[in-house]
Amino acid sequence: MSTSAVLSPPTAAGGSASLGAATALVCRECGTCAPLGLAYACAECFGPLEVAYDYPRLRREDITAGPASLWRYAALLPVPQDPAARPRDLAPGWTPLRRADRLAAELGLRCLWLKDETANPTHSFKDRVVAVALASGWTFGVRTLAAASTGNLAQAVAAAAARAGLPSVVFVPADLEAGKTVSTAAYGGTLVAVEGSYDDVNRLVGEVAGQQDWGFVNVTLRPFYAEGSKTVGFEVAEQLGWRLPEQVVVPVASGALLTKVDKGLRELVSLGLVEPTPCRVFGAQATGCSPVSAAFAAGQDVVRPVRPATLAKSLAIGDPADGSYALDVVRRTGGAVTDVSDEEVVAAIRLLARTEGVFTETAGGVSVACLARLVAEGRLDPDAETVVLITGDGLKTLDALDGVGPSVTVAASLGALRSAGVA
Repeated sequence: MSTSAVLSPPTAAGGSASLGAATALVCRECGTCAPLGLAYACAECFGPLEVAYDYPRLRREDITAGPASLWRYAALLPVPQDPAARPRDLAPGWTPLRRADRLAAELGLRCLWLKDETANPTHSFKDRVVAVALASGWTFGVRTLAAASTGNLAQAVAAAAARAGLPSVVFVPADLEAGKTVSTAAYGGTLVAVEGSYDDVNRLVGEVAGQQDWGFVNVTLRPFYAEGSKTVGFEVAEQLGWRLPEQVVVPVASGALLTKVDKGLRELVSLGLVEPTPCRVFGAQATGCSPVSAAFAAGQDVVRPVRPATLAKSLAIGDPADGSYALDVVRRTGGAVTDVSDEEVVAAIRLLARTEGVFTETAGGVSVACLARLVAEGRLDPDAETVVLITGDGLKTLDALDGVGPSVTVAASLGALRSAGVA
């Protein structure tokens, strides 16, 4: 069966489900198709499902006439096309693409851009995926939003549910950074701290998802949720003047962000909205949780699970669901996956803040540190236009900069200030 064939979607509360150009769920392994619905694993081979489309003809003008949010790309997403058919949301997306000349000069790059996802409503790219998951899940009758999270997703789910007037239940590792714990709990949903790693949390949630009718955005709604990451790629291309970057550096946790950014760029090419120019995709991991980087370095196709031990907790997924697919993307595009130490991550956070005035969390520090390493090792072309994804705000991971504080402490007098050499 063709992945563009139209299937009759299931009926949800309030009538027949309609998710725009989305036509089916298709297995990424065996190609078997299934109707649109709350499913995430293939009934034939248990492979992961993703959304298939039959896109209409679309012009650039159709997109640019849309709102300054990810909903300008609604025609390319598995969501109701009428905004009135979607629950209230925080309208994430359309974040800045910032030219980073000072950072580029420090690293020896000719042209560098930062895709600054700290500008989203809860200050990470996860607002995008949650908005798409909620809009699709709403169509299928989901009325409680849930997730397993390393932190950013927890906050995005709690905030989106609060905005929509829905209850939320999110599960996180008990040792999560205080900034992410407090900012999630503030929205009034149920926050469950689980003793163990994210992979332990994820296993527990897999059991809970089989018992509850909640919409787990990264489990039962995962095919729709993952599509939200495409909008990062859409925006980068549009903000560059409807063209692909020559290189893009993406932090890797589950690997879904990297694979979907690539998918978004390829979809723009297939629709004739951008020219089919080469774009090399690079993945970035922290050494303390680098199963994808290790597999890439070893020339392996199988990503072997590891136990995370890194301060970059938002990337601390030891058994990444999309790890093998991320490897496929970087190899197909001529990119690479590398990893950096926690010390390099902290140094990169401070470098980015000092040169560009952008304060990132540890995941962004991983991206910038890996960018520096790729340049130093000659694996990334310093003369090619490069985009690096800054996926979250540094206020969420202040613990990573323990010991950073005032340059000097003085008495409240001009003399004391002068004595300290400040004025």
